[in-house]
Amino acid sequence: MAETGGIRQRTLLRLAGGVLLLLAIVFVMLIMQISVWLKPVELPAMAQKAVSVSIPAGSSSAHIANILTEKGLVRHALVFRFYAKYHGLDQQLQAGDYKLTYGMTMDQLLQELSAGNVYRPTVTVTIPEGFVLEQIAQRLAQEGLVNFEEFMLLARETVPAFGRIEAGQRYALEGYLFPDTYEFPETVTPQEILTRMQSRVEEVLTPAMRSRAGELGLDIHQLMTLASLVEREVQSPEEAPLVAAVIHNRLAKGMPLQICASVIYALGEHRDKLYYADLEVDSPFNTYRHLGLPPGPIAAPGKRSIMAVLYPAEVDYLFYVLKEDGSGTHYFGRNYAEHQANIRRARRNR
Repeated sequence: MAETGGIRQRTLLRLAGGVLLLLAIVFVMLIMQISVWLKPVELPAMAQKAVSVSIPAGSSSAHIANILTEKGLVRHALVFRFYAKYHGLDQQLQAGDYKLTYGMTMDQLLQELSAGNVYRPTVTVTIPEGFVLEQIAQRLAQEGLVNFEEFMLLARETVPAFGRIEAGQRYALEGYLFPDTYEFPETVTPQEILTRMQSRVEEVLTPAMRSRAGELGLDIHQLMTLASLVEREVQSPEEAPLVAAVIHNRLAKGMPLQICASVIYALGEHRDKLYYADLEVDSPFNTYRHLGLPPGPIAAPGKRSIMAVLYPAEVDYLFYVLKEDGSGTHYFGRNYAEHQANIRRARRNR
């Protein structure tokens, strides 16, 4: 009987050992499977492809897990739920529209959903150098970002973040909205646009550039005004330092600037050609009638024009005349006699 009992005990031990081994194998396989479920979904043909995911308000972690599984972003909804709960984030997942990508890890998905990094549609808009404020407002209105009249009213009344306002300026922010390519959310406000574009001017004007302006005896308002004149006068980029030099030289000698672009601005409408009658327009922006700089910028200058004002060419030119050959370049003269000769030369080569 003792021997029979011993056999039964050994049999039970073997059975128990077998069960334990089987359980151990199952446990290891489960762990291995869970590790697979925890891995990001890798679809080589769709790597980094954006996936639009909408999480309705009031969604439970189970519902969110099912949505992510249906979108192919996670391998197993239940594993995602437990992983979120383990990290204490299952109750912090936020509703909204998201742009997620294949290949994101569980941690990355949880980070996006718990932080509420919802997708906000954006509009990309490019503001070219030399645009006046009305053109900037028109471009923004065309993109559906602003109402033209409301934007212009706000621009008229907003005090520049830096610089100053002079009597006679048409718009306080003329010249202070930097020309660049911007990406704005569709819900952006006009004030946010004005703030962003002014901030770009501050970013562009480095401490070294501001220091150089000081060496030339220029404050920011004068710098931007000069740069806007260069911007509107120059068609060929390499001539910017030359035109800037002419303006500096004429100011130093107390000569009227006689810049056509400022007269066009004074007239309030674009002109391809000016007539002598136009030069009589009664405006502080008429640099044929008024000495010195106009009250403020006449357009939005780019960095090239700003740098040309800060580092003009070392020449003694006082005049320039546009060539009539369609090149957009000028003849430059040191005195009135040279200037008259250049005018005749330009006409001969038209």
